Amino acid sequence: MQHYFDDSSLLRHVVGHRLTALSGPRALLVMAAHPVAFAGFFAHTGALDDPYARLRRTATVMDAVAFGTKARADKLTAHVRAMHRTVSGELPEAAGPFPAGTPYRADDPKLLLWILAALAESAMLVYGKYVRSLSDDELNALWADYRLVGRRFGLRERDMPRDIDGFRAYMAGMYASGELFVTPAARALAIDVVMHPPVPLRAKPLVELVNQITIGWLPRDIRRQYGFYWDPLRAVALRGGAEYVKRLVVPVLPLRLARAA
Repeated sequence: MQHYFDDSSLLRHVVGHRLTALSGPRALLVMAAHPVAFAGFFAHTGALDDPYARLRRTATVMDAVAFGTKARADKLTAHVRAMHRTVSGELPEAAGPFPAGTPYRADDPKLLLWILAALAESAMLVYGKYVRSLSDDELNALWADYRLVGRRFGLRERDMPRDIDGFRAYMAGMYASGELFVTPAARALAIDVVMHPPVPLRAKPLVELVNQITIGWLPRDIRRQYGFYWDPLRAVALRGGAEYVKRLVVPVLPLRLARAA
């Protein structure tokens, strides 16, 4: 059977680690900070009713691409592309630099890239902070893997940054562009994501860790727009907690617990 990735692929190591799953809520909020992407991928599709259901669907497709056969990955990503082609509309009201009536399509390469980039950046950040640091060469290889994922979702090579330096420049440019504007509906989504994570009772102690990752590792301006409180003491605790998990917890985790797939 043919696969897009094998066990030597960094993508498998990163998305297959259970701690990387903690990057999901942050990725959701980064995605939703773009008001046009928010309209196309959340408000239009009903994902506001259960944002974690959208995250689970995304994880299912990502796992198929990373670990499944090419046949299964192609089947699931073809379905996603077909769904994207049916999603279009206009912003009902102005949002930041975008006037009311701004059109959107879920298959717009610029919006698709933002969704892919939010997933990739969040996974890179959380894996690097909580599992192990990645060298620039490893990050370059990992971004190359994400580019392949992007191709399965309909992006062309020229639609995506060519290497990790280009990816960093793209993210920095987006954060400085003024295009990211958290709408009241996105802010309500953020509160729901942070306050009501769907974890079983035995996992409740993890909620604070998930929330620290979700809020603390957001870019400062995005965190401010969402209305989340943060202070220097929490920042110190966040970084200290990351080092604790990386140095003392991850090395002793049984492999079956560390790997999600």
